Amino acid sequence: MPQTGEKAHAIIVMGVSGSGKTTVGEKVAAALGLPFVEGDRLHPASNVEKISKGIPLTDEDRMPWLDLIGETMRSSLARQEGVVISCSALKRAYRERLRRAAGGNLFFIYLQGSKELLAKRIGERKGHFAPASLLESQLATVEDPVGEPGVVTVDIDDTAEAIAAAAILGLSSLSR
Repeated sequence: MPQTGEKAHAIIVMGVSGSGKTTVGEKVAAALGLPFVEGDRLHPASNVEKISKGIPLTDEDRMPWLDLIGETMRSSLARQEGVVISCSALKRAYRERLRRAAGGNLFFIYLQGSKELLAKRIGERKGHFAPASLLESQLATVEDPVGEPGVVTVDIDDTAEAIAAAAILGLSSLSR
């Protein structure tokens, strides 16, 4: 893990729909002995309704959700507990908002893959409220976090176990 002394840390597993945020996040959390929070469960009902209808969220829609994720991180860190949370975190402004909420003690795992692989995965998943039609808008919105502090980019063209292992290895190489 990154060298954070005795401080607890927060980790956001980010990426567009279909990138494996939940699956990889659960595996990373289990490997690190941290709780996992499914960020989609923190969406207000109005956001879930829009997403379910295939309507992309606006920045205004996302802010209350990002603030709930921020509160979840802040609460965990205040108890000196780490946490892993899934969150698309598509724009740099969203990531900066989350960094501020975590007091700067935040790392991101960016799950990146080809449009074809993402579309295939979305088509295969069951029981998720986000339709495949939203992939295009997410790909158009995502701002690559290359060069931002505390970010590990992992290619998703592998097994969930291998992706999680690569993410943990990448986190361990980060220095503060």
